[in-house]
Amino acid sequence: MALCAMMCSCGVYKKYSSPEVKQAGEAFGVGDTIALLQQEASIAEISWRDFFVDPLLQQLIDSALARNTDMQSARLAVEQAQASLKAAKLAYLPSLSLAPQASIYSTMGTDGKFSPMSHTYNIPLQLDWNIGISGSVTVNKRKAQAVLEQAKASREATQANLISTVAQEYFQLLLLDKQLNILIETDSLWEVSLETERALWENGQAYSTAVNQMESSCMSVKTQIVDTKRSILSVENTLCKLLRITPRAIERAEWGTYTLPDRFGIGVPATLLENRPDIKAADQSLAEAFYNTAAARAAFYPSLSLQGILGWTNNSGLIVDPGALLLQAAASLMQPIFAQGKLTASLKIAKYNQADKLNQYIQTVIDAGNQVNEALADCRVAEQKDALYKHQVEVLHAAYTGTHELMNSGKASYLEVLTAQESLLSAQLNEAENLYDGAQALIGLYIALGGATK
Repeated sequence: MALCAMMCSCGVYKKYSSPEVKQAGEAFGVGDTIALLQQEASIAEISWRDFFVDPLLQQLIDSALARNTDMQSARLAVEQAQASLKAAKLAYLPSLSLAPQASIYSTMGTDGKFSPMSHTYNIPLQLDWNIGISGSVTVNKRKAQAVLEQAKASREATQANLISTVAQEYFQLLLLDKQLNILIETDSLWEVSLETERALWENGQAYSTAVNQMESSCMSVKTQIVDTKRSILSVENTLCKLLRITPRAIERAEWGTYTLPDRFGIGVPATLLENRPDIKAADQSLAEAFYNTAAARAAFYPSLSLQGILGWTNNSGLIVDPGALLLQAAASLMQPIFAQGKLTASLKIAKYNQADKLNQYIQTVIDAGNQVNEALADCRVAEQKDALYKHQVEVLHAAYTGTHELMNSGKASYLEVLTAQESLLSAQLNEAENLYDGAQALIGLYIALGGATK
């Protein structure tokens, strides 16, 4: 019976194999993106220290990885999974237990007196060994390994998301610093224009409404300065929360001093999805479901247990002192026959769960392809808009300077100066915003390809 069961249950020993990941062209669509996907190097292979070379940003990321609560929880989850895997491996070995017993008793005779005390003791060393001929021990070990790999992938995903968030908040601070400098410089220039307009009004060359309009524009810039300073404080508080420290000012570089890898100088290989921790986690989740199905199938086959007892006792039918050796051995084979449909139901549920995990895995791959496609598109758009914004700022700066000179000579109205001023300020802020969008898109691409896990 045992040999027959072993032959019938060979299927439960089958190892899990990952589903094939779609080719880059199928996962990411067609068009210009495919040209990038055919290149040899991968941006995901770059360590986060080589990707973010700003020393101040590196310090923030190091602090976040060491202090952040989510990161610490992810590490603890890995350690728990490692402990479970170790226990699953030790399940191949028999268990030993020592349970000494001792008793003292006496009986009362017909004469009303107690007999001498009898001392009984057993000192057994008991061995229990579940052979696992149906493969249940092996299945549990492989399932524990899959759970460990899930925990590691989850830790990698937590690390990548944390690094991405810290970097984006850091660059947000740099953007706000740049915008604050633009607003402060604009405020100074507009104050000069306001004084010029007041002088023209005092000399009867302008109306008071022009002065009012100029002063209103200056107040608008001052209001934006206050709002920008508040936004800087909010971002600093967010970073402090990620680093799990009390709110404080964040030391950072100046705008334009940071560098990131060239947006399109590093290609994307067709195997890029293999680096993503969410793909790894979904794959190992499917592996766990696979082994759960195998365990449910193994429950239909018999289980073989061996038991042995070796010890010392004085209770061997007749109480003697000194005692004698105690030796016992037994083997049992249990074959489920009717379990009220529980085994069949468990197998069906496991199969349904495995099918659901497969669907989730496929959807994760599709979502990953969409995320990479979006990040690539954002990088392209930011790069194309950068040259346009630079040219726009140059043109509007020349227009502002010329209009201001015309106003000083009385050849231009205050409305023309106001329009030129506001257009230049808007273009300067948009240029800075686009540079930030480009950096954010590149960071998003780096994370979407599975970067920041090294």
